[in-house]
Amino acid sequence: MYYSKTIREEELKNKVARDYFQSFDNTQIIEEIDFSIAPKKDIDKKENEYFLWAEAKKGNKNDIYESFVQLILTIGKKRVFDKHLPPPFLGAFDAEKIAFIQYYKILDVFNQNDFNWNVTPSNHESKEFKQLYNLVENTLKNESYIYKFDDDDKELKEFIRVNFIAGKNSISKVQIDKNNFVNIYSKWLNAVKTSISVDWDKAKSFGIIDADFYLADLLSENNLTLKEKLYVILKTDHYELDRKIDDMGLASSKEAYFYDKQKSHNEFWKRYQRPPKEEYWDYIIERRDLLVPQDIRERKGSYFTPQIWVEKSQEYIAEALGENWQDEYYIWDCAAGTGNLLAGLTNKYNIWASTLDKADVEIMKERVKNGANLLENHIFQFDFLNDEFDKLPKDLKAIIDDEEKRKKLVIYINPPYAEAGSGTGRNKPKVATDNKTYFIYKTVNIEDARIKLGTSLKELFVQFIIKIYLEIPNCIIAQFSTLKTIQAGNFEEFRNIFLAKLEKMFIVPADTFDNVNGDFPIGFFIWNTSKKVKNKYIISNIFDSNGEIIKTKKIYFFNKEIKRINDWINNYKLYNKKDSKYKKIGKSEIDENYIGIIMADAPDFQNNKYISIMNEKTNRHGIFIYINEKNLIPICIYLSVRLCIEADWLNDRDQFLYPNSTWEDDKEFQNDCVAFTLFHSQNRISSEQGINHWIPFTESDVNSKDSFSSHFMTDFIAGKIKKTASDNDSLFSSGATSSKPLKFSSEASAVFEAGLALWKYYHSFDLINVNASHYDIRAFFQKFNDKGRMNPTSKDDTYNSLLSDLKFNLDILAKKIAVKVYEHGFLKE
Repeated sequence: MYYSKTIREEELKNKVARDYFQSFDNTQIIEEIDFSIAPKKDIDKKENEYFLWAEAKKGNKNDIYESFVQLILTIGKKRVFDKHLPPPFLGAFDAEKIAFIQYYKILDVFNQNDFNWNVTPSNHESKEFKQLYNLVENTLKNESYIYKFDDDDKELKEFIRVNFIAGKNSISKVQIDKNNFVNIYSKWLNAVKTSISVDWDKAKSFGIIDADFYLADLLSENNLTLKEKLYVILKTDHYELDRKIDDMGLASSKEAYFYDKQKSHNEFWKRYQRPPKEEYWDYIIERRDLLVPQDIRERKGSYFTPQIWVEKSQEYIAEALGENWQDEYYIWDCAAGTGNLLAGLTNKYNIWASTLDKADVEIMKERVKNGANLLENHIFQFDFLNDEFDKLPKDLKAIIDDEEKRKKLVIYINPPYAEAGSGTGRNKPKVATDNKTYFIYKTVNIEDARIKLGTSLKELFVQFIIKIYLEIPNCIIAQFSTLKTIQAGNFEEFRNIFLAKLEKMFIVPADTFDNVNGDFPIGFFIWNTSKKVKNKYIISNIFDSNGEIIKTKKIYFFNKEIKRINDWINNYKLYNKKDSKYKKIGKSEIDENYIGIIMADAPDFQNNKYISIMNEKTNRHGIFIYINEKNLIPICIYLSVRLCIEADWLNDRDQFLYPNSTWEDDKEFQNDCVAFTLFHSQNRISSEQGINHWIPFTESDVNSKDSFSSHFMTDFIAGKIKKTASDNDSLFSSGATSSKPLKFSSEASAVFEAGLALWKYYHSFDLINVNASHYDIRAFFQKFNDKGRMNPTSKDDTYNSLLSDLKFNLDILAKKIAVKVYEHGFLKE
């Protein structure tokens, strides 16, 4: 909510009354007080009760305390309190903000014996006004509650709801709990952070983040942090951090004060009850990761593992290693964050936890103090991707150095998922490449062969795994990650190096993890690195977000021996036969003899959104194949196979494969794919960019007002295209039928019928493009938004109904094609 600075005072009062005090009586005029709020009229009450008397000012007066002083002068001059029962709150507001103070906080002001109340309250230059201002200034600054209408709309409404109650004397502050402490942190950033004397950019480079200052505030009482183990603590009027015993044996620390003498800090915390109930303390400390900025969280691996998957992972480890595994094995979480992955483990003498962040180390130690089953001297700061193992605690280092003990070491981690790349999306340009591990293992020597890990090493979690595999050989790795290490094509070299037996795994939806967006699977893997094998597949349980098994699935490890669908479609790239080397021809060599281009991409579901047919090649990376009558059927199969099954979180990384030859004799399947491709929304051929050769109907079919520029598609369907033409013949020449007409199944015919109804409706309009494609027709009715994207629906209800009917029949055809996708081997069950 925000009000114009130019509106008159009366209008402002009306708007504030309407927006915030509608459920109260806001109509009464008390003496010369600008604004009063009372309960709805109760006829049984002999004396009026009020919640608020307030002063209103138009614009946005910088010093709202002057408005309070004017109100106090008004009340004192008219001795309003002798005639009316005073309210629990006095207030002041302008177009930007509103402030409240409890009436009793300034009650003594009215008992002055030597003060001249007979002055004009609005005269802010009078001696009395200035005298009163000096008298109440500190009280107003320390005790008033200020809310901005735009930034604090919800908090203001909540303040009114809980405090404007008949008979209520004490003020209620917002209670902080595990559900709202993150939202309050967001407000703290805007209100308090900038008042702290810290250069945040420099501090961030040393691992110091604002969240630790917020925690110091949150877990405090009377501005004293109650948790001494936190990295940052609040000491009345300043913060202390990096507390340690120096070389002289004396305590030392760094301090940070406030630029504004703690004004913003005190103002902010008036609204909230500190500390939260003690039952929430451990949870808030443990979930510090929710307050860590995204780039730091990815760098440090502080993705919080949901408790449901922590418990499930430990069940699986017990199944793989035996029920006594916690006593027989050593456990090290080398990307521990706040240590929640280790919750539930019982033998603290066999557990070590390390993290990059010193603040997280202090939090884990604080959790030990509160009952976490860890040893303080087994918790330590360690940068796994940069530090040498010489920095490890001696007992852990001794385990790593002992060949037999190493076999009993379980590296139990949920490592970070950040990827170096273009800097867009989840890719971070320097996050994954600015560390020692990346530079050491870009190329690996295996049995006298130099193997380049390539793009796979740009993933932080891969760096963790490869360093563990090569530097802590024969250990057990129990880790959460995406399925890229198993399935992604650009992880082929990783799989050639990482020869470890996958003993067990399970798969869960990624969005069950906090701060992980997207519909893709996350797996938990238990690798035995002492068993050097090339895995072919594993049968994995699939869990839903509630931890219930929904199915089992055979997960395949892909390698170069397994060809993908892009290897298959490359067989149908057009060649220039005049060139003895059979070079793949480009646009300039094809001239006009092509009907479009298909853009293909990586052969998994997550990249299906890029599969499309278009007029021209784009600048995006991908596989571009020109289309003519020679490869039209395979191109239609390719698009249909890729798009007939909806991508979901589980199939996101599934690979499309080189098919069996059975598709070649399945004419019904081929023709179904033609129908599917002609009417799919990712067929983006447009007559605005060239001749449209994809019109599936004749002029008479659609009652066209003029002839079409191309009859290629109807000729192709009718079998009239010369498929045996010489190179010099035009691609689009018609003549004697050289092949049989395409026969369509009932499902494909239903799609054509629905499409025909849509085309006829379009051609019933005047001033249209008679050569319009399916894309052009959609654009005609649906139009484009301000961002240049086509709107999802049209204002034309008839069109919406016809398009809905087409989509309905297209979905039926897609389900039929999907069965053949598995039957012909394009996907594995």
